[in-house]
Amino acid sequence: MLLLIPLLFLLPPQADQQLPDQLKKLIDVYAAVERQAADPVNPDQAIYGGAIPGMLKKLDPHSIFFDAQQFQQLKEMENSTRKGFGSIVSVLPGRVFVLQALPGTPAAKSGLAPGDEILAVNGIPFNRLDMEQIVQVLSQARQQQARVDVRRPGQDRLFQAVLTPEELQAPSVDRAYMLRPGIGYVRATSFDADTGAQIKQAIEKLGGNQLKGLVLDLRDNPGGLLPSALETASLFLKPGQLLLSVRGRAVQAQEEKVPATATPYTFPMAVLIDAKSASASEIVTGALQDHDRAVVVGEPSFGKGLVQSVYPLSEGTGLALTTAYYYTPSGRSIQKPLAGTQIAPGSATEHDPQAGAFRTDSGRTVRGGGGIQPDFLAYPEPLTQFRIAIDANGLCTSFAAEYLRQHPAVAPDFEVTPALLDEFRVYLSAKSIQPGLAEWSSERAWLSNRLKTEIFTQALGVERGDQVAAERDPVIQTALEKIETDAAPARWRTASIAARARSMIAAGGAGAFACPKLTRGTPAGKTPAPPKQRGYSSRLMVPRQFGAPQRQMVRSVSFEKR
Repeated sequence: MLLLIPLLFLLPPQADQQLPDQLKKLIDVYAAVERQAADPVNPDQAIYGGAIPGMLKKLDPHSIFFDAQQFQQLKEMENSTRKGFGSIVSVLPGRVFVLQALPGTPAAKSGLAPGDEILAVNGIPFNRLDMEQIVQVLSQARQQQARVDVRRPGQDRLFQAVLTPEELQAPSVDRAYMLRPGIGYVRATSFDADTGAQIKQAIEKLGGNQLKGLVLDLRDNPGGLLPSALETASLFLKPGQLLLSVRGRAVQAQEEKVPATATPYTFPMAVLIDAKSASASEIVTGALQDHDRAVVVGEPSFGKGLVQSVYPLSEGTGLALTTAYYYTPSGRSIQKPLAGTQIAPGSATEHDPQAGAFRTDSGRTVRGGGGIQPDFLAYPEPLTQFRIAIDANGLCTSFAAEYLRQHPAVAPDFEVTPALLDEFRVYLSAKSIQPGLAEWSSERAWLSNRLKTEIFTQALGVERGDQVAAERDPVIQTALEKIETDAAPARWRTASIAARARSMIAAGGAGAFACPKLTRGTPAGKTPAPPKQRGYSSRLMVPRQFGAPQRQMVRSVSFEKR
């Protein structure tokens, strides 16, 4: 019960008066359980794993108690430093392929190379594990010295490598390259202490103010530190513009604005989001959207707009508690309503997740109700059964490894030729995959891109492979179109929705889906439905073992999954 003492000073007087009676009830219950339970009671499990999480669960799903080990991991995540091996791997059900071993890291020193297949770690074979189990094994392996069993393409004998984890810096901005002449691409996987500075460095590397446009990719970005989000948004907004406001029951209302000394970039830009973009990602996106500074492309975001205050407790434990809510410059609440909690629809709290219409600086309508709604919906390319079979078995990855064993030098202007596609078709036939002529013809463009992506990844690095994959990413291609044709957001309001939807779908090609966000007054039932299947992107696209595909990207410097 000593864990509650540091928080007593946070309680208002009336709650302080009620607390002794309520604590007595809890103590009475625990005493009865300790005396009468059929099995001995573990105090840590009863309090840390039961009473405290049970209390927090009724508030919201994001208020969390951390035991000592979890709290230490939280501190490590904020510093972007942790132990690992420095390898980037492709994880499939039952299989793990090395895509890149970063220079100077334990993975590189041990001899791991692109194309190697890791069969087991510390005696645990992967062939009977699903993807989530493999990720868990890889994550645990970085805690201590690991022994990995490896199969190298073209070699019959397996070899073992011993990796000793080291402290590694994990940059949150992991991709920065040119999509087209003058238009750059930057991806941030989280918002850590240095993310704002890393984004600025990436932009300067690509050309700084000389850029004609920028695509900022915040897909799969779960958020992070608020100061980092504010610093990032300030790179693109004018001094004095509102970034967000904070409101809560016991927190004084406050506003955050762009510093007066800011010197923002002025090139056109697009921000990419999806259902996993949350918290700090939504703060940045909402500020840029409300000030008409960027076009937002992708899927509706997660809707996590809670102010999480972290309180260190005794014995190395900690508490992340929701103390307020974030609102975009136009007044939209980022937090979506959550049934069964204090922020459920219609609950009597300080939070007001209005679903009505709000206005941007130019008068455009944006919708409230939680999360950020994109200006233009765009989804990853849908998978076919053929593509699922190819990716689930890692056939492009293994073929690329075999190809590079025979052709180690890959020129930057390399292209997949018809002859190489025919060779891959023979390779598939040997693996009992024999598509019909019509299916093969319809998939040739996708196969060419996938093979080139894997060959470039293993020969020239993961970033170069991602650059190739971006050529078929409908979300990135939609963003490019909007930067090039609709640099001024005010133009969006004057276009015919139906005409723009038709032109966008036609431009996206087979499998692409993109349409402008429908404004207030659009008849019900006219909103286009997203594809039922999510498609392949530059991040790992893997199917669950029972069939349905699932896209995930887990950032880890031990074995980073792409």
